[in-house]
Amino acid sequence: MLVQPVAKPGREVIYRHTLVVRITHWINVVCITLLLMSGLQIFNAHPMLYWGQYGADADKPFISLTADNWRAPHPQGITKVGPLTFKTTGVLGVSGGEVRGFPSWATLPGHRNLAVGRNWHFFLAWIFVLNGLTYLLVNFANGHVKRDLVPTRAQLRPSHIWRSILDHIRLKHPVGEEAKSYNVLQKFAYLGVVFVLLPAMVLTGLTMSPGFDAIAPWLLDLFGGRQSARTLHFIAANLIVLFVVVHVVEVFIAGVFNEIGSMITGRITIKTGEH
Repeated sequence: MLVQPVAKPGREVIYRHTLVVRITHWINVVCITLLLMSGLQIFNAHPMLYWGQYGADADKPFISLTADNWRAPHPQGITKVGPLTFKTTGVLGVSGGEVRGFPSWATLPGHRNLAVGRNWHFFLAWIFVLNGLTYLLVNFANGHVKRDLVPTRAQLRPSHIWRSILDHIRLKHPVGEEAKSYNVLQKFAYLGVVFVLLPAMVLTGLTMSPGFDAIAPWLLDLFGGRQSARTLHFIAANLIVLFVVVHVVEVFIAGVFNEIGSMITGRITIKTGEH
């Protein structure tokens, strides 16, 4: 028999996350981490980004992680973004005494191995897609998406959105009934990731596959070419990383044990505002 947690005065324990949400969440944690690391391994094979149908060595990239005097005993790491050039030795371009886009600790595998990186990336991508489809199908069916993720009419008022922004800036968290549901910025973020960034990641990833292009050549027109798709894939990945960083920071601010515990048990403790 499970013992229900007892809330302290001024606190209330509510059931927030279903079993499916919790399981798919932790699978996503593993998948996104390893997908990012294996993706950086693939990126390191040619650490440059182009737009359109470009991509040959003679073409000029608008982002590159390279090395200056790479044949010299101690080359310098150089990161170029458009006309801007930054020396990033030890982090980007050159790290561990080796010329490579991203350092070994950030890639899967750590050593240079494009084939293994691609195998990991493609294997994890399908797990990620199947996990995402499971999340969507179950949570559309049980009403979670409509009930908990779609902003209400009141939340879409400019005054409410602005107040939520100010509350986040002041690190002020909701209490009472407001704390029992996601705020409007959380809903925007979750909807943006689930219905914009993740589909963009999947579609741009498929566009980089010549085999899939033969099945759906319209993807090349949609994204402006394979190199454009690669660039958009990289940008979407970085936006997901940004989301994860903000998400983790918010977890620590709101109470790391309470928040992580809720993704294990499904139950979270909130302030009632009475004390």
